[in-house]
Amino acid sequence: MNRPNNSSYNASTFERWRPALLALVVLAIVIAVGVQQNQANKQDNNANDLGVVTDSTVATALTVPLSRNLESGMQGDDVLRLQQRLKDLHFDPGPVDGMFGQNTVQAMWAFEKLVLGVPREEATGILTPATWSIMQTSLKFVPQRKADSATHVEVYLPQQLMIVFTNQEPVLITHISSGTGEQWCEEVKIDPGEEGNDTATQVTRGICGQAITPGGIFYFYNRRTGMRETKLGSLYNPVYFNYNIAVHGAILVPLKPASHGCIRIPMSVARYFPALVKYGDRVYVFDGNKEPEVYGSPVPPYDKPDPNYTTIPTVTSLPTVTSLPGGQSASSLLPTATTIVSSVTTTTIAKSTATNLVSTTTTP
Repeated sequence: MNRPNNSSYNASTFERWRPALLALVVLAIVIAVGVQQNQANKQDNNANDLGVVTDSTVATALTVPLSRNLESGMQGDDVLRLQQRLKDLHFDPGPVDGMFGQNTVQAMWAFEKLVLGVPREEATGILTPATWSIMQTSLKFVPQRKADSATHVEVYLPQQLMIVFTNQEPVLITHISSGTGEQWCEEVKIDPGEEGNDTATQVTRGICGQAITPGGIFYFYNRRTGMRETKLGSLYNPVYFNYNIAVHGAILVPLKPASHGCIRIPMSVARYFPALVKYGDRVYVFDGNKEPEVYGSPVPPYDKPDPNYTTIPTVTSLPTVTSLPGGQSASSLLPTATTIVSSVTTTTIAKSTATNLVSTTTTP
């Protein structure tokens, strides 16, 4: 039997297997690109999504579809389901009452920034059917740090977010507003016991400062209850972690930094936030530039008196003379009503003179 020569045999074999070999090459390239893209996505997630792992591969029992966009002012059963889901994920939408109010808007802001990676000032607070599909999946949030305290707080300044973790599990995810970084000079009121006031009464000062929230590692060391007036403004239920800087409630918590350096949180969250943390609990502040450990525990910029501020004393009462030397009565030194009337009625001032007197005593 004649056998083909080796060259023709090898050529025909290659021709038969060439499609399969090409398919294997393409598959290898696709796998390599996929692995590279996956690694890039992980790096992007670590950089842009706070390093918090979000696992959305497993569907939950929530399968109710959303037939409309939900936004502020709406109400209904679909709004109630949204609020309940946000609450289950440890965001705070306010009361689960089916009313889409400001608390639900701020919770949606936090969800958009954390899960969807929406830039902080582009969050809409609107729930779309596509976002609802993501929200119904199994989401897991893992902290960037394992602290030396059972509970710790992580603040992410670029995203304007804060998460409270207990035993590495989230118990609160909230939208925040931190320091603007700008220079400021204002007249401030300072309550007794706050830095800058060691008296028993409230004082007023003119102060200049820089609105910076430093990155670094800190711990909670002091707290106050109710509304407090401080160098950095009005703080509700403040819990301090870096000198004057505290996590506190505020009426205005916009999508961008707006404070003098503190971490503002919604008032509804501030009502119970102090109960979630205690003295000594760690606070990690991530500024997006360097890791907190690189900074250590830097103090905020020192404030200073406003050189253009002048305090004008106000006379609230006149001194009372109770006794005089020689046994004179204090009332004897005062003109009687008759004398006053007599002097007024007997004194004549020319019209031109009166006009001049008025013009010289009026302040422009």
